Amino acid sequence: MKKKNLFIVFEGLEGSGKSTQAGLLASRLLEEGFDIKATREPGGTRIGELIRQITHSKDNVDLTAVAESCLMAASRAQHVREIIRPALDSGKIVISDRFVDSSLAYQGYGRELGEGKITALNKMAVEEVIPDIVIFLDVLPEIGFKRRNGTSKIDRLDLQQNDFYLRVYEGYIKLAGKNKDKYFVVDSSKSIEEVSRVIWQKVKSLL
Repeated sequence: MKKKNLFIVFEGLEGSGKSTQAGLLASRLLEEGFDIKATREPGGTRIGELIRQITHSKDNVDLTAVAESCLMAASRAQHVREIIRPALDSGKIVISDRFVDSSLAYQGYGRELGEGKITALNKMAVEEVIPDIVIFLDVLPEIGFKRRNGTSKIDRLDLQQNDFYLRVYEGYIKLAGKNKDKYFVVDSSKSIEEVSRVIWQKVKSLL
């Protein structure tokens, strides 16, 4: 089994194709003989999945922005301690569908709590674990919405107003601009196969 410690995070709006592309990359790495761990946020752990039920349930529309941010950080703390750090320490490639930048974009910009507060809230949760690369699947909110409307999976986040998602999208663009050494931006309006090919070429260059 090949050994290569690498932490890869997928970021983007709903409908950007994160889960699909994370799965395709995981399959390709397995085919190439790498030891991987694929996971997601919020979730990944027993407690994280319970938190996901709270943050995503349509019954919890009264969840405040601050409470939502704290729950995301709590899930992340459990995620890092139980899943991400042990996997990295054992030499695995970790692929996570969302990480800290989701909180920066959704709560920092979308909920307008500010990047500074979200960074401070998550500092203890991540235990200095940072991604080697953040793959941002760049798709405009309206395109993401159209894709999501073709599914039956409608959760609490799908019920937000358009201006919320515009703030989230603009937040991601700002984060990508400030972290050019870490971000890899992919035009996710293209076909699944084309996006997957571009991602694989980038990841292969890191291995």
